Amino acid sequence: MGIVLNGGTIVTAADQYQADVRIEGERIVAIGCDIKQPGDQAIDVDGCFLFPGGIDPHTHFDLPMGDFSTSDDFFSGTKAAILGGTTTILDFATQFKGETLKEGLANWHIKAKDKSYVDYGFHMAITDWNEAIANEMKVLVEEDGVSSFKLYMAYKNSLQVDDQALLQALRQAGESGGLVCVHCENGDIVYDLVHEHLKQGKTTPKYHPLSRPPEVEEEATQRAITLAQIAGAPLYVVHLSCSGALQAVTNAKLKGLEIYAETCPQYLLLNDSYYNAEGFNGAKYVISPPLRPIQHQEILWSGLNTGVLDVVATDHCAFNYKGQKDKGLNDFSKIPNGAAGVETRMGLIYTHGVLSGKLSINDFVALTSTNAAKLFGLFPRKGTIAPGSDADIVVWDPRQSTVIKAEELHQQVDYTPYEGFKRSGQAIHVFLRGKQVVQDGQLKEDKPAGIYLSRKPFLKRKVG
Repeated sequence: MGIVLNGGTIVTAADQYQADVRIEGERIVAIGCDIKQPGDQAIDVDGCFLFPGGIDPHTHFDLPMGDFSTSDDFFSGTKAAILGGTTTILDFATQFKGETLKEGLANWHIKAKDKSYVDYGFHMAITDWNEAIANEMKVLVEEDGVSSFKLYMAYKNSLQVDDQALLQALRQAGESGGLVCVHCENGDIVYDLVHEHLKQGKTTPKYHPLSRPPEVEEEATQRAITLAQIAGAPLYVVHLSCSGALQAVTNAKLKGLEIYAETCPQYLLLNDSYYNAEGFNGAKYVISPPLRPIQHQEILWSGLNTGVLDVVATDHCAFNYKGQKDKGLNDFSKIPNGAAGVETRMGLIYTHGVLSGKLSINDFVALTSTNAAKLFGLFPRKGTIAPGSDADIVVWDPRQSTVIKAEELHQQVDYTPYEGFKRSGQAIHVFLRGKQVVQDGQLKEDKPAGIYLSRKPFLKRKVG
């Protein structure tokens, strides 16, 4: 006995066509006409698009930050994700100083176990580098299905690694079937600029972007690319936000280097004027890299349209305005960096990308699902609608229209940076490995069904 979705329009990264989809167990087993079998449940999805489940490869759930953790844990964050049409997330398990990679990974398995509404995998964030850690990278790829690693060029005296560590990590990942993801900001310059502003009594949120200007991201992005070239390794640049960094990635790709990059809805839709909000409200938009002047937006959209940017992720790292963000009331450098976005990503990119004509609907699927699946060892199990793939399917009704309001979202945070934004289209039904978990826009049952995904090693392109 299976499930047949009747009358929808299937959209993948490459195709768009009308056909029925038959699900049996956890997989898609047939696509075509007249495929219903005796005993099958038929669901009418006429007038709707069928998208592969969204994949968000950049989330931070239950991440400790000083005296508190991000406001969304795996339970609340993944509930929000699946209601927005995302069925897979990759979270950043973090090795803190003094820990082995295995210890850091074990901590994140505990955080996520039996709490995730979506399927999930982990990148391994490395903050403490030595030869033993280098050797562990190969073990994680081969034994734990963790085929991507993150290093920070920012956050001096906490997460930041030096160039030698980054070079060695790139080299080790390249030899081990791993892909290194890098936060590209020059942490030394940021550290200096932050303290210069504070010494001058400039303590409000509007000084956050001035302490992290586009130049520090551009420089770090170019430096990371240079290190990857020296190491002969692929590189994935996370949350790219500015034109200079995009140009560095463009130049690298034109040289034939294996460089990939993501951006996020906040950099496509918000700008640095938000830091001038009344009172302390600018703190809601304190993220890193910060929001940029509005002229960077069209350049980033162009990067998506031309394929220079590969993925739209969220960097979902939520903190409450009251009780968390306000810890930096008298010092912008103490405002926890991050904002929520996992629930709104699909709707915002469909509305402001596809419907505005900036992206094709196939681009939308590639950027929100397929490309991430290919880069992070999940394709074709995830990221497409095809026989044999997991039945992760989003039934998207383009006739729905809503306005985003924090009080109506399911993220565990007291505001949204997209308050008042129009959102066209809605994930009215969502299937996770063949199980309908969202029905008519509502969670069908309040029991998480997500599983851990052991991912394949990164497959380098063949030279030439």
